[in-house]
Amino acid sequence: MASKSIKSLGIFKNPTIFDKGLGALLPEAYKKFYKEWRFTEPTAVHYVPEPGRWKRDEVTGEVLPIQNIPIPVFYPKEHNKHIWGGEGVVQGFEKRDKHYKRRVPHFWVPVLKRTVVYSEVLNKYISVIVTDRTINLINANYGFDHYILKTPACDLKSLLPLAIKRKMLQELENGCPTYSEQPEKQKDILKRYQSYLSAYTPEEIKWYGYSFSQACKILQEEIDAELKVVPLKHVYRSQLIEKLKAAKIEEASAVSELGETESSASWLQKINPFGKKHET
Repeated sequence: MASKSIKSLGIFKNPTIFDKGLGALLPEAYKKFYKEWRFTEPTAVHYVPEPGRWKRDEVTGEVLPIQNIPIPVFYPKEHNKHIWGGEGVVQGFEKRDKHYKRRVPHFWVPVLKRTVVYSEVLNKYISVIVTDRTINLINANYGFDHYILKTPACDLKSLLPLAIKRKMLQELENGCPTYSEQPEKQKDILKRYQSYLSAYTPEEIKWYGYSFSQACKILQEEIDAELKVVPLKHVYRSQLIEKLKAAKIEEASAVSELGETESSASWLQKINPFGKKHET
């Protein structure tokens, strides 16, 4: 019995955001994006990872395991409105003067600049705040569209490029309607970028790039739209009309269940004792 209880200790897991509330009702398409966004290891930006699994010390000859431990990076809420290319705020210590051994706290913050990028898929110029690394990545991928569509969510990081990527995928899925008046240009754009659609289903494109709170809000709106609440006064009125029709009252046959005509207003006033005005 003791051995069985010991083996069962690892069965219980802490509940996640997808195990309760609206999170449990979110589709698998959003869960796939969220896993790519939050749980996939991003590309190393603030350190240079060593290749392989083992290394030999040049002095002692001792074989040691390689441990590529990521540097803790902080992302303020403002970065969701920018495209930082994976950069963030790094907290650490530095020595201000070589003559002093005391270290002082220091924050390394990305250098931000505003620029204008052009999207061929959306056929729009976008004014956005970026870093030098973002510009280098755009140039390395031969354009803004290729950079956004090729980069996974864990490297795009912020909500702005994720929303732009969702918009690009939706535009390609619909056949780039912005170029409807330029069929040759439209055909060229689709040929150049349509290959990126193969990695996503239509449902995954629909839920791509939303934060957890945004996804829950969209899901709640869909649930509310399906559950249309009919006011009780309409229910009671329709029941009254059915009873009057069953009693073979001629005026009731001209009345719809939810609408009110001039004739219905007149005969309903006749049977309403409070609808008559008494002259004084």
